[in-house]
Amino acid sequence: MILPVVALRGITVLPDMIVHFDITREKSVQAIEYAMNNNQQVFLVAQMDSQADDPGVKDLYSIGVIAEIKQVLKLPSKALRVMAEGIKRARLLELGTEEKYMTGKILEYPESKGSYNPQEKEAMFRTLKELFENYGELHPKIKKDSIQRLTDTTDVYQLSQQIIINLSVYYKEKQRLLEAVEFQERYDLLCDILANEIEIFHIRQELQSKIQEKVDKNQKEYLLREQMRVIREELGEDAASEAEHFEEQVEKLKADPLVKEKLKKEIERFRNTTSNNSENAVIRGYIETLLELPWNKASKDSKDLERAERILEEEHYGMEKVKERILESLAVRSLTQKGESPILCLVGPPGTGKTSIARSVAKALNKEYVRISLGGVRDEAEIRGHRRTYIGAMPGRIANGLRSAGVKNPLMLLDEIDKVSSDYKGDTSAALLEVLDGEQNVKFRDHYVEIPLDLSEVMFIATANSLQTISKPLLDRMEIIEVNSYTENEKFHIAKEHLLPRQIKKNGLDKHKITVSDKALARIISGYTKEAGVRGLERKLSEICRKVAREYLDNNKKQVRVSASNLEKYLGKARYEINKANEKDEVGIVRGLAWTSVGGDTLQIEVNTMPGKGEFKLTGQLGDVMKESAETGISYIRSVASVYGILPEYFKENDLHIHIPEGAVPKDGPSAGITMATAMISAITGRKVYAHVAMTGEITLRGRVLPIGGLKEKLLAAKQAGITKVLVPQKNEKDVAEISTEVTKNLEIVFVEHMDQVLEHALADE
Repeated sequence: MILPVVALRGITVLPDMIVHFDITREKSVQAIEYAMNNNQQVFLVAQMDSQADDPGVKDLYSIGVIAEIKQVLKLPSKALRVMAEGIKRARLLELGTEEKYMTGKILEYPESKGSYNPQEKEAMFRTLKELFENYGELHPKIKKDSIQRLTDTTDVYQLSQQIIINLSVYYKEKQRLLEAVEFQERYDLLCDILANEIEIFHIRQELQSKIQEKVDKNQKEYLLREQMRVIREELGEDAASEAEHFEEQVEKLKADPLVKEKLKKEIERFRNTTSNNSENAVIRGYIETLLELPWNKASKDSKDLERAERILEEEHYGMEKVKERILESLAVRSLTQKGESPILCLVGPPGTGKTSIARSVAKALNKEYVRISLGGVRDEAEIRGHRRTYIGAMPGRIANGLRSAGVKNPLMLLDEIDKVSSDYKGDTSAALLEVLDGEQNVKFRDHYVEIPLDLSEVMFIATANSLQTISKPLLDRMEIIEVNSYTENEKFHIAKEHLLPRQIKKNGLDKHKITVSDKALARIISGYTKEAGVRGLERKLSEICRKVAREYLDNNKKQVRVSASNLEKYLGKARYEINKANEKDEVGIVRGLAWTSVGGDTLQIEVNTMPGKGEFKLTGQLGDVMKESAETGISYIRSVASVYGILPEYFKENDLHIHIPEGAVPKDGPSAGITMATAMISAITGRKVYAHVAMTGEITLRGRVLPIGGLKEKLLAAKQAGITKVLVPQKNEKDVAEISTEVTKNLEIVFVEHMDQVLEHALADE
């Protein structure tokens, strides 16, 4: 069959479908006119590319529809409006050579309905009907009466045909349905298209719902913010008035032009941001921080040396080095009008008054006092601050300390500086290097503040329990002042003059209601506390005051006197007993001296020899250093065995056992070397060791005596134990010179350089 061919742009015509379309191309107009003059039939086929103006056979789909032209209307510009009805599917085999219009050799497709039993037809019908009803409910262009009219039919072929005609999809989807010649294929494709369209509509509805919710929320927020803005304007609290208020503060601020210029820029930014902008709050916080910092505001220091000395003496007993150093700094300031602020580090055991002396210094110098606790700080940003780009950024502790002090020259206490640590967020010790360097802290840069801060006039005092954990560069920037353990006499005076009056006041008593005898105080110090400082002592005095307060109320006593005889009534049995020196000289038992975190202590070392195989045994939970000291000592003894008449076979035929009592308590340190060596020589030779002698010092393989630390605490322990002679390394002579006579009084201190001297003073004559 030869028919005129009309190529359609973006339209696919199907059988039984009535369609209107306009044609403007000359060939298409000629083809329609030819059809109208003959049998009114034309072959309608869709173009693959709707932009092609002169399509060839490759530009057309192979399957189209034979259509009958129902009506033609002429439009201006030689265009035609055509109404046609699709009749049958057909394939375009080839295009003709007619020049005026396109003709084509057409092959008709017979209508294939397939063979199905009634149940299959009914199932197919119901499925298709349900899908189209769902599709029609979602599609806005399909009316309910159209859905009703289409689904009233009971024939699945007719229903599918009508659905295809009324389907609102892209022309390429309809082309796929047109090309599905077999009914089963067309049915499956139609169901797939309907299901896909339904899913797309559901997704679109969900998206539109979310968009609508967001729009409604934004609209609500916008309205609320506008209302807030109007209310603020009515109250005169809008951003412009806040900016003006900030500008007034800038004018009053004592600061360099650089700081004021930075503030003015930030205020201008603040003025140009709306109040509902999240950046507005960030800029406001930054401006307020800069305004609160004391750029050029300083307090006037007291230069009265006598007043400062009086305050320090009144509030603290002892601590002569610290007081002397503070008064020296004050004297320099008086002469130079400024002077460099010292960076002091007070090192000593807990409870020795390191923190409280800093507060007293601030009072003596009439400075603002700021305490920064560094214990456990591991984030560098804690010192340097966070960068403003981060959410929740804030200044570091140093900048915050200045802000809270309100002046640029406070006394800043860096408490527990030995307990800072580092992690993946940075090294806190390294961040403190700039803070504690007099050359660098003139322009300390906080990441949040951004403008350099002058810390040169801040007086820094740091506290630490130990120097071992402080990094060397940081230690180099500070002047170390050791705060040693208190003697019993010092503790007694501190308790009587400071601690007891404070606890009496804290517990609602007065000096007329309670008295504590001197003997009771001395007994509390020796029998109920064992520490380097006085913190535990204050707790015991507080316990007495609490019990006296209850006794005062319960028994209506007018005055309670606490004495050594009735002390157990308030504190119970004494917890500590001093390890007194042995009453008689013994073989293999030597008294050593040890340093602990709570002060000094004596250490009794016992050595036994017994027949055996030359084994060497250590007990008493000794650390690695003490074990090495013991091994060094036995090596030294074996090397000089002939000097002391010890036979070479002795070490093969006898076992040595070194024991230090209180095996549950771990012990370690390098200062027990000469003590263990003396005990071993005494046990091996059978010579007794003087009971009144104690010693401390490390030993080398050649018998040399090396210096040790914590000498004051060790001498105190020796004195409490009733020791009269102490052997100390020669190189510690300079340390003994700095110890007060209160400690060394009634103690014979012998300086030794070699084990020969140790044995000469320690071993009794045979």
